Amino acid sequence: MTKKTPTDVRPVLEVSSADLDDLRARLRKTRWAEPLPVAAWEAGTDVDEVRRLVEYWADGYDWRRHEAAINELPHRFADIDGTPVHYLRFDAEREGTLPLVLTNGWPSSFFEMVELAQRLSSPSRFGGQGQDAFTVIVPSLPGFIFSPQRLGDSLPTHELWHRLMHDELGFERYGAHGGDLGAGVTGRLGQAHPEAVVGIHLLSVDSTPRDNLTPEEQAYLEAIATWHAQEGAYNHQQSTRPLTLAQGLGDSPSGLLAWILEKYRAWSDCGGDVSSRFSDDFLLTQASLYWFTDTISTSFRPYYESGQASGSSPLRVEVPTAVAVFPGDLGAPPPRSWVERTYHLTRYTVMPRGGHFAPYEEPALLADDLTDFFGSVKE
Repeated sequence: MTKKTPTDVRPVLEVSSADLDDLRARLRKTRWAEPLPVAAWEAGTDVDEVRRLVEYWADGYDWRRHEAAINELPHRFADIDGTPVHYLRFDAEREGTLPLVLTNGWPSSFFEMVELAQRLSSPSRFGGQGQDAFTVIVPSLPGFIFSPQRLGDSLPTHELWHRLMHDELGFERYGAHGGDLGAGVTGRLGQAHPEAVVGIHLLSVDSTPRDNLTPEEQAYLEAIATWHAQEGAYNHQQSTRPLTLAQGLGDSPSGLLAWILEKYRAWSDCGGDVSSRFSDDFLLTQASLYWFTDTISTSFRPYYESGQASGSSPLRVEVPTAVAVFPGDLGAPPPRSWVERTYHLTRYTVMPRGGHFAPYEEPALLADDLTDFFGSVKE
């Protein structure tokens, strides 16, 4: 696979015929795990569902069509103090508007953020006549898809984002949004650079235990602990022994698909039917992006670094903060009082539907909430 140089607007993804043939050969030779005598999905990813998708991936899914569509997106590259950063840039349909930086989580990528970014930058295309428009920057987290993993002594991600937005792109003031890993980056960005960040919009918040809990907060922490006990095996593995896992997923496309497919089903508002929220082509394009760029292993690095960190103090973010709670997201919704312990909360929205992958599941709901919030805090 070849990535073109940063001098071109479009860093075209050129998967060779040999790499595509190799993927299909591996898929056709998949050795299938023996299922346990339990209900489908009870003990992990349903083998029959993976088999169906693997067969389509090998002999039906049109990678070249999706590759061409990806190459049409407004890709850019920047070099931030020696660290290459990939990003998409969607210019606002009207000048003089607030720039936003959107950061995804795991196992997501820039690909999930496209419609949300389009709705924010060109609202008239979606019926939003007269609505605020934003220039939207969607960077790829270090180690995700097109951004190489950062070196050990390079800037932390939130500092890379500030250098990108402020120094590279010349935005004196900007807003930031993130979910999951991206929420952590966004919170630290708001904490570190209140002079530049007008406000932050989050889909999740820090759940570090604190003192003097209310009964509602105590129930929230207990619900989070229960969720981690039942659903958090991935986090523990990626935080403690990521390379052991990465070797298998980097060598087996069916294994890679099974690992992320479980998350798209369990973490979305799909009611157990993953196809009700995500098309087969979408799921396989996400898996293909990880496969052809060989970045599933490096996408685990934030988990490992977080797992190795100790003694870090909780965030306190003073810039205006909005939190949007989607019912299908991980764990339990945080009480307002919990959010206010860490953030200067000015907006708290409980959404009627949607989950962890809200930018893709419910881009219209999320775009409206972002527009209303940043419309209230922009200069």
